Amino acid sequence: MNSMKRTRLKRRGGLGRAAENLAWLATGLSQSGSRAEDQFWERELTGLIDVQLQQHDEEVLNAALDHLFSGDTGGYDELADFIESRAESASRLSDKHDVLLIAAPILAWSRYRIPTVALPAAVLANLRVHLQAHVLAGNARLALADFLFSPDQLPQGYCATAEFAAQLGAAALENHDLHIETEGMPETAQFLSDTRYLLAAVAVPRGEPIFRWQERDSSRDQALTQWRLQGGACLAPLLPGCAVDVVLPEAYFAASRAADTASRPYSVRASVAFLGTALDTPATNLRAVIAPFWESQLEEYRIGFTLREREDVIHGVVWPLLGAEDDQTDVISQIDAVLRECGVTDIRVLDHRFPLEYCDDCGAPLYPAPDGEVAHAEMPEEHAEQMPRHLH
Repeated sequence: MNSMKRTRLKRRGGLGRAAENLAWLATGLSQSGSRAEDQFWERELTGLIDVQLQQHDEEVLNAALDHLFSGDTGGYDELADFIESRAESASRLSDKHDVLLIAAPILAWSRYRIPTVALPAAVLANLRVHLQAHVLAGNARLALADFLFSPDQLPQGYCATAEFAAQLGAAALENHDLHIETEGMPETAQFLSDTRYLLAAVAVPRGEPIFRWQERDSSRDQALTQWRLQGGACLAPLLPGCAVDVVLPEAYFAASRAADTASRPYSVRASVAFLGTALDTPATNLRAVIAPFWESQLEEYRIGFTLREREDVIHGVVWPLLGAEDDQTDVISQIDAVLRECGVTDIRVLDHRFPLEYCDDCGAPLYPAPDGEVAHAEMPEEHAEQMPRHLH
């Protein structure tokens, strides 16, 4: 075993011992042929990940992930799943309870600033009622953070997430909410559409259901429908001047990914709605230009909007690739379908590869124009004051 590790370490060009061990364990788990063998790999992997999280050694976790990403997809997926699971589960808090950090993402768009806001006690009480009635299992204890976070204000990295999960999880074991000290939090940039996060921790007796859909008389669809009706009604007044939709509350990392996925079509719909209102023009008078933007690989599609009879780009949306998506994924069809659903029928697709270019002055992305070039998005002068400072 030791000689194998030394050989692998040498072949990996100086990968540190802890990162090398993580990669080796994850690869072993991905190649396991039985549940009995899985249990060995999982136990060893869990223990080593917990040590890195406790020591705040983010670099080791990322080094192992980076190494596997380039050559061992199965091992990478196993390691990423286990790191996320350990970071969001606050497993050392209690021998008798399972504790889980969850997120309830809120999608919002507005011509005005989308706030980050503290949650009043009455709102927390209502949210608690609706989460426990529609989203969480009957025996769940709950702690809500009393703040709606922007993406920039979320815990940054696995170790910070684990630390936050432990703080909120301890409150969940006591079944009370957690006050968030907002002084010193990062500023939130102004976007036309953005996501806000309600964060909570749940504690249940070990091995028992956490979510309502784990009980026989419910489902994810039912939970989302009720949360949209009841939870959305509680949250909307906190975001005045915003159009709001919700994503199903879930385990923290799963909910974050779901929000990233949902925010892509949401931002397109928001943009078409905004332009229709700001310019007093129907969607049929808009043109959308779609193009791929590359670095070493395809990173994102950008959508430049113009008025149908004009060439100037007046607005833009970034549609980033997520997860396993790449240049073989038919993303353009997804974008096309959303645009047509919104009423935009003049859609142009540019085939050639654009570099990831940004404005030198303000840092905003440059968007594709009908002439095949990229341009800064600028609202017509008479409407410019209605435009948020940055675009999403």
